[in-house]
Amino acid sequence: MKTNWKGLVLVGLISSASTIAGLKILAPDNDKDVIFKEAGSEPLARFTSAGAPAGAPGDFVYAAEATTPTVVHIKSTSTRQSSRGQQQIPDIFRDFFGDDFGSPRGPQQSEATGSGVIISNDGYIVTNNHVVEGAQELEVTLHNKSKFRAKIIGTDPSTDIAVIKIESKDLPAVTLGNSDAVKVGEWVVAVGNPFNLESTVTAGIVSAKGRGLGIIGQSRRNQMQPTSSAPGDSPLESFIQTDAVVNPGNSGGALVNLKGELIGINTAIASPTGSFAGYAFAVPSSIVKKVSSDLIKFGNVQRGYLGISLDDLDSRKAEEYGVKVNDGVYVRDFTENSAAKAGGVAKGDVIVKVDGMNIHSIPELQQSIGLHKPGDKVNVTVNRDGKEKDLSITLRNRTGGSEIIKRDESAAVMSSLGAQFGNLSDQEKQRLSRYKIDGGVKVLSINGGKFARSQVEEGFIITKVNGKAVKTVKEFEAAIAGKEESMVQFEGLYPDAPYDVYSFGFRL
Repeated sequence: MKTNWKGLVLVGLISSASTIAGLKILAPDNDKDVIFKEAGSEPLARFTSAGAPAGAPGDFVYAAEATTPTVVHIKSTSTRQSSRGQQQIPDIFRDFFGDDFGSPRGPQQSEATGSGVIISNDGYIVTNNHVVEGAQELEVTLHNKSKFRAKIIGTDPSTDIAVIKIESKDLPAVTLGNSDAVKVGEWVVAVGNPFNLESTVTAGIVSAKGRGLGIIGQSRRNQMQPTSSAPGDSPLESFIQTDAVVNPGNSGGALVNLKGELIGINTAIASPTGSFAGYAFAVPSSIVKKVSSDLIKFGNVQRGYLGISLDDLDSRKAEEYGVKVNDGVYVRDFTENSAAKAGGVAKGDVIVKVDGMNIHSIPELQQSIGLHKPGDKVNVTVNRDGKEKDLSITLRNRTGGSEIIKRDESAAVMSSLGAQFGNLSDQEKQRLSRYKIDGGVKVLSINGGKFARSQVEEGFIITKVNGKAVKTVKEFEAAIAGKEESMVQFEGLYPDAPYDVYSFGFRL
């Protein structure tokens, strides 16, 4: 029976979280390429106990000693000003008590912790997006207890990967391994900072590969989870599943093989309690390398797309669709300007290979394609009417073109809010007018980001931005335009309690 992962209580933010304020995302240096330490080809026997019987656990000492100095502790701090229950006070009472009556409480500081992995000796560190999202300040503590302020280089919510940087040189950098070569049943080691216990090492085996959980992009109010994808970027999930013990604070930490090579970044756990309950999930190092490289060089991720609507296959669906194979990915339809359609793929085809590698599921296909950039050519093997056919396809970007997509700063600011906004209906406007409220902007959904950290819920109506009234989404966007690096204060209410005004703020 197929496990319904979406039915589990998924703790995606392994690190504790309660931050709401934003940190400056620096413009990338387009000439900069991160220099990774690539894995060699030394045999595994060198890293395992001599004379150990077949099937015995490996020697974890080498992996632990090689990896621990490269894993850092990350503390994110935010300062917010919020007043739940601040009431609209009639003018007559303000004459007695003054304008400060009912004003917001003073600044409140909150912290969240997680882990990160040094990927270059000049200070680049990879971690999870949800570890640094909404942080106003980041403090990185190295294995030798040295502390540094860090800056965010770039984030990719669609993979839950982020890159930050500290100003230091000659740092110990992790060796990048080949996650595609990892085998189910292989011993692995997880290194991180669970529960603020720095430099903790646990071991287990790879339980599964290519696991798609459907947790990136989902909105689970008041639960810890990975954040939503940015507009236009579909979530990319192909997790390595392991039974190595991973707990809150391990987010962004290293998952390595017995050679001490990075094969994944620990990201999520499946748990009904919030602590480890048997399985953890890591973003494969192949995705980490692609995403971090793009973030450093371009400021955003350059992903190639086939432009197709897909479905996983089993024997029942194969019979339903009338195809000759029951293993692969079924092509249901095409998007506009589809690269796959232009390359000769037809509706009803079953994709069985990409560049010679077997494809068994949608997550595997998404990973193999997502590692390429727009303009790259890939060889896609399809099964059509029982016969395999090789097709050369030139991938396109999410808009249907082949060029590099530049970072849109205004769109990035809106995306960082992690919410969808809509105009009020005439009925909603009329209802609010009874309370002398002249319009506002409704929060339609929250999928992570800064709004999730503010504890605002869906249905909240924003009436003011920095003290200025906003009545439409267009006015709301104009109010935050150009406010990068600035503190922005929001004010609003819930329609079922129009006299209770809430105020919260964070740095964009």
